[in-house]
Amino acid sequence: MEEPESYTYPVTEKKAHIDTYHDVDVPDPYHWLEDDMSDETTTWVTSQNEVTDGFLNKIDFKDQLQSRIEELYDYERVSAPFKEGKYEYFYKNSGLQNHSVVYRSEIESKEEPQIFLDPNTFSEDGTVALRGMFFTEDASMVAYMITEGGSDWRKVIVMDTENKQIVEDTLKDVKFSGLAWKGNEGFFYSSYDKPKGSELSQKTQFHKLKFHKLNTDQSTDELIYGGEKQPNRYINAGVTEDENYLVVYASQNTSGSQVYVRDLRKSNSPFIQLQDDYFKRASVMHNEGSTFYLLTNIDAPNYKLVSVDLKNPSQSTWKEIIPETDNVLGIGSGGGKLFADYLVDAKTEVKQYDMEGNLEKEIELPGIGTAYGFGGKKDDKDFYYGFTSFTYPTTIFKYDIAKGSSELYRQPDVDFEPSEYEVNQVFYNSKDGTRVPMFIVHKKGLKMNGKNPTYLYAYGGFNISLTPSFSPSRIAWLENGGIYVMPNLRGGGEYGEEWHLAGTKMKKQNVFDDFIAAGEYLISNKYTSSDYLAIAGGSNGGLLVGATMTQRPELAKVALPAVGVMDMLRYHTFTAGAGWAADYGTAEDSPEMFQYLKKYSPYHALKDGTAYPATMVTTADHDDRVVPAHSFKFAARLQEAHNGPNPVMIRIETNAGHGSVSTKQQIELQADIY
Repeated sequence: MEEPESYTYPVTEKKAHIDTYHDVDVPDPYHWLEDDMSDETTTWVTSQNEVTDGFLNKIDFKDQLQSRIEELYDYERVSAPFKEGKYEYFYKNSGLQNHSVVYRSEIESKEEPQIFLDPNTFSEDGTVALRGMFFTEDASMVAYMITEGGSDWRKVIVMDTENKQIVEDTLKDVKFSGLAWKGNEGFFYSSYDKPKGSELSQKTQFHKLKFHKLNTDQSTDELIYGGEKQPNRYINAGVTEDENYLVVYASQNTSGSQVYVRDLRKSNSPFIQLQDDYFKRASVMHNEGSTFYLLTNIDAPNYKLVSVDLKNPSQSTWKEIIPETDNVLGIGSGGGKLFADYLVDAKTEVKQYDMEGNLEKEIELPGIGTAYGFGGKKDDKDFYYGFTSFTYPTTIFKYDIAKGSSELYRQPDVDFEPSEYEVNQVFYNSKDGTRVPMFIVHKKGLKMNGKNPTYLYAYGGFNISLTPSFSPSRIAWLENGGIYVMPNLRGGGEYGEEWHLAGTKMKKQNVFDDFIAAGEYLISNKYTSSDYLAIAGGSNGGLLVGATMTQRPELAKVALPAVGVMDMLRYHTFTAGAGWAADYGTAEDSPEMFQYLKKYSPYHALKDGTAYPATMVTTADHDDRVVPAHSFKFAARLQEAHNGPNPVMIRIETNAGHGSVSTKQQIELQADIY
């Protein structure tokens, strides 16, 4: 393809708008793009997509690439089954279905599984999706949530599991919520009051935990916790397997929560507080009567398991069951056992303990990768778990709890040969000398001559750990000679709370330094060079890419910031963004925090006359978590500031949210990115 010498971008009008922080005026000429309901913004979106589509459609191998990604997606994918009542349920996608279908089979029967719920029937274009199923303890009913166009706002539908008939009218305006049944009477759920103006961008502040009694009007639902009297940004709840206790998590941010327990057997029983620190985590993993097992990072940055008796819940009485180690601990329970999932340099190791914390065995996994799903119900004799890695498609195993042994249950058949690729983990030093792990995946025998196209992907925030996983579209990159690289930056959870905190607030620059050092390592070791390097990330990772390309525009040839947080001065004024303040801080906190944020904020850090990498900003019109205004404003400012031959464009998905909704959308997006 012959690249044109220059690109004609839509003219984005600049309008006078100034915000003042600590007596400092900050111009925001593209502020008007925050109005997602205006005709002007809609026109801008259409014109930007026309330019981007026009560019992409001129690439003569794009259709061939998309066809290959489609081929790679076209294999049967089956989830780990789970037991509800007399049935085993599982999700299955035949290959190119927009959504996985829910099947079930009777546990005691030899009959073929039958379709239970098919989300592909929810909408013709695939933009309505299933987002979770929640069964009553006796499995006679299920409440399932749907999303429309990828929005975080959900609807809830209740169905009789035997005859698959809808039980009552649909609940609306549910957001950031699980569902927890109280017997068959009704369920607890969480939501906000609907904001005035755009529900996709307006700030949502006070979360409410409510109880919905079946066959009553939603407007009469009882407020259980939250609202203006107990202001919290996120409130979630669960009911213990014995159905005796309600557990409530109340958070101001994404770093921790207060924890409360209420006895459901007694009318209007008081809440018992187990944990009161908003910046610490304590999750109820299991209970035996009034004895609760908590996974916590209180006095244990890498987490430990403790037990606490509700009759005397003071932290001074907590009993240690599994102590903290050098590796981050996760816990599952089932069949009267505890399963400790350790993160060892971003790879999974699993050990089985009895309920007193005595080690029984180390569970052998298929290799180096990520295992998940260890645990089940109290009386289970077995359960299923999944294992995946970069070149190991997600495979399901059945685990016999008494024997402590695994057997293969379902292994997918993917159109590629794993033995042709290699996965290595290296450790490199960041700017301040911190040792950072990084996975590197490529074809065996690839020559390290500095000319290999390299896709450097990372996240670095919110205590989230990136671990090895399989992606069918990634194979298309690897088989064409590309290298895939994933470093585990500070800000994530790979090494516990200390690693997380080392990438927050006034230490956020550490995350960008870690990412830049990863690129420099790849270049100095001849994996690639700046002319062949792409940097990529989504959400907080989109911020990472935006900050990196503004600080080091010459480091990479291509930048791919997806659904990124690009305006660090105003992020907390949109939807639930204020809950991210524990990681980021806000411009209102102090003059020092304001100046720190402004310096790295991608929207504000762009400099006129600079040659930036070839950039495709990606976002979606229904993203109400990181609102598209971030990407709109950044793309407009980038097109204004950029002075160079590289294209700088924005791709705006319609009827999608914080991530593509359907398989078709995912395939098209990946083809455009590659």
